Amino acid sequence: MLASSILFGGVSALALIYIIQRVIHSILSPLRSVPGPFLARWTDAWYLWQVRKGDWEVRNIELHREYGPIIRYGPNRYSIADPDALGTIYGHGTRFTKSSWYDAWMTPGGWNLFADRSIQRHASARRQLQSTYSMTSLVSYEPYVDQCAEIFSERLVEMNKAGSVVDMGHWMQCYAFDVIGQITYGERIGFLDRGADIGGIMRTIENALAYGTLVGIYSRFHRFAFAVVSFLAGKKGAGRAFVEELSKARIAEEQEKRKAAGLEGKEVGVGAEPFVSKFLAKYERDPETFSMAHVMAGCTANMAAGSDTTGVTLSAILYFLLKHPECLRKLREEIEEYRAKGILSDTFAFKETQQMPYLQAVFKEGLRMHPATGLPMERVVPDDGATICNRFFPAGTIVGINSWVAHRNTEIFGADADEFRPERWLTSDGDKLAAMNRQWIPFGMGSRTCMGRHISTLEINKLIPRVVRGFDFELSAKDSRDKWSTLNCWFVKPQMFEVKVKARKPTAVSQG
Repeated sequence: MLASSILFGGVSALALIYIIQRVIHSILSPLRSVPGPFLARWTDAWYLWQVRKGDWEVRNIELHREYGPIIRYGPNRYSIADPDALGTIYGHGTRFTKSSWYDAWMTPGGWNLFADRSIQRHASARRQLQSTYSMTSLVSYEPYVDQCAEIFSERLVEMNKAGSVVDMGHWMQCYAFDVIGQITYGERIGFLDRGADIGGIMRTIENALAYGTLVGIYSRFHRFAFAVVSFLAGKKGAGRAFVEELSKARIAEEQEKRKAAGLEGKEVGVGAEPFVSKFLAKYERDPETFSMAHVMAGCTANMAAGSDTTGVTLSAILYFLLKHPECLRKLREEIEEYRAKGILSDTFAFKETQQMPYLQAVFKEGLRMHPATGLPMERVVPDDGATICNRFFPAGTIVGINSWVAHRNTEIFGADADEFRPERWLTSDGDKLAAMNRQWIPFGMGSRTCMGRHISTLEINKLIPRVVRGFDFELSAKDSRDKWSTLNCWFVKPQMFEVKVKARKPTAVSQG
């Protein structure tokens, strides 16, 4: 009884001390006048609760429209909606490091490029990988993308014959998974063949997204939470183990091939050489700088991050086109016009699609309206502090910009910033276009820009014109009436994007 009383008293005393510290910090803080929800001033639990609802991207926009360009969403967390702040926080040469939120996105004591908070270490690792992800290098993978697009089209034909309602978000992710599998390992995983969650990879990635998103807010509990989750997942860890074993097997196979062919330390440099081969060449040349851990991390990162984001964007672009039939009609007319001129092939070559202004406008507008990530990209103010939006932020303050907030800025994108209108990107006003491009950050910005953005761009630009030319899609009754349902766990993923698929006969465009 006495022990219980002492324990209760101790806990009560700690809670009281915590509350007093919060009150003193709030009173003395130079940021005490920054507006925001009342509870956000005192505890991160408010942000945790809001994020758990799965629609923070919407709430974040609403808060800025209510309170202004700077809002508080935690005791030491501030969301920024000022276009000029982008360069300050994320520009090349910035000293703003990633916040502790990112710690929950890697194994305790482990490492990955995305979660690395060290600017120097990240820059060193990124330099070694950068060329592998360049657009020049990735265009050689078009045959892989073409093969997956062809199989995807076959699945759509089967859906048309079945006449059933399908979850197009799931199938878009299947396509993206098989493309990244071929690019990384030189072979498809088989998602498009089976339409199933092979090895539980999709489920595991969704669980990892939920874990990182929520635990990251209280990252000091990451080590304990990770141990608990790993124990509950069992020895194999379902999809995580599948990806790891797949990567290990392909790495071992590729090593044997390279050794037998006398290619150790060399890149073939011809055709679509898979990532695993390029990574191994780097490892063989300098194993101390580019270790086997880097090879493994590169392969698994491709699988973990290379499917969800592309699948989300493909789904979003198709959804907005279906919700705006006039835009869909214009895109189809452009496709037929370019085909009639003989400058657009059956495989929709990437170089050809880059010459199609309306397709590129649809691409940019789709990513503006629905960027894949939906939380503030948190950074820590450096030692000497920083002035943002004419307000001084002391060292250690967490600041961030949410791409959803940036993309809905009415001063940059106009009063109709909430509307899907590809034509905004076709303006002849050079200054306006430049301002929009500076504020368009679906792949991040600066030294932390997503390295896989060119893979995603390649896949999207080739698949979208192909499927809208060959097929009609009928939205489910619910999605046709209302906004579609999404869930924000860092990636803002559609939930049951249901459509009926119908084959269509393209209409020729008169050249007379």
